[in-house]
Amino acid sequence: MSGPDKPSFKTREVHAGVAPDPVTGAILTPIYQSTTYVQESVDQYLEKGYSYSRSGNPTVTALEARITALEGGAGSLCFATGMAATSCTLMALLDAGDHLVLSDVVYGGTHRVTTKVLNRWGLEASFVDTADAANVEAAIRDNTRLIFTETPANPTLKLTDIAAVSEVARARGIPHVVDNTFLTPYLQRPLELGADITLHSTTKFMEGHNISVGGSITAADPTHLEQIMFVRNCLGSNMSPMVAFYTLQGIKTMSTRLEAQSQNALAIARFLETHPMVERVAYPGLESFPQKELADRQASGHGSMLWFEVKGGVAAGKQLMDTLELWSLAENLGSVESLVTHSVTMTHADMPREERLAAGITDGLVRLSAGLESADDLIADLKQALDGL
Repeated sequence: MSGPDKPSFKTREVHAGVAPDPVTGAILTPIYQSTTYVQESVDQYLEKGYSYSRSGNPTVTALEARITALEGGAGSLCFATGMAATSCTLMALLDAGDHLVLSDVVYGGTHRVTTKVLNRWGLEASFVDTADAANVEAAIRDNTRLIFTETPANPTLKLTDIAAVSEVARARGIPHVVDNTFLTPYLQRPLELGADITLHSTTKFMEGHNISVGGSITAADPTHLEQIMFVRNCLGSNMSPMVAFYTLQGIKTMSTRLEAQSQNALAIARFLETHPMVERVAYPGLESFPQKELADRQASGHGSMLWFEVKGGVAAGKQLMDTLELWSLAENLGSVESLVTHSVTMTHADMPREERLAAGITDGLVRLSAGLESADDLIADLKQALDGL
């Protein structure tokens, strides 16, 4: 990429990893929709870098290069889904009988794969309150081989001090993986805070338009990258070229979208704090947020995710979600459309109720993903729904 030696994040979003097509001059990286790649000769096998698209694809490679430019680290890998990224990372870095420590609040799919799939091969998982690094240190055993945190956590927005937990992990020689989906490398930079691997559902803010599903990891250590790449190839979890193409386009506006979405989220959170039918509201940008100091210190912005509980319990919460008009009731987040989700019914349905409640995922929790619509319109819709309770 020509230009300054260290171009800004916004410039890298648009240009990193790609160049005009050398054959046609097309400004966008082509969709290399090909299963296989013809080799010049047996002796020149893989000279061009590709043999079969399960192992690698030029469109996907371009996206991986862009994500690496945004995240830093040794390199990135893209996957068919965010859960494919999580599963391949766990399988690459853990063996049967190993133990891992996870945040007590994580995406429901992460909880599910560790407790209902990998446990069948002898993997042991401890879910602890990683908001305090001392809890992480206390949970480490002789066979602990991985620490996995999600911050802000889905859906409660509980924060983990990435630098503090990374220090604990480094002292024990244990890799620290951070799911950074909610904030992206634009607002939070786990590798610079000491983490070994940062992980994303690219479905969310990176692609941002409800078009595709995908995932990515970026590793600081080339050895970790190679281990995860091997498992990805074995399992066939590579991202498709079409999804990579969509994500390459979406990521160009990621920072611009996040800035606007964060402004909307803060305005919405402030409104919700004033409504008499709202029991409580959580958003890291609010002065009332319990971890506001860490939120300001660890990230450069607070993102588009917030949650609240209405008075009247589950019945009132369901009535509210069913009467919203502009907010779409859906499981995704991070898109240009504003979405509302009932986590207990949707994203965390498989998590045992006692574990959910212990983690702060209450039956009446309403999760919001603020989009790019007018904040006034989004607030007016929430107001009419709340006023009708």
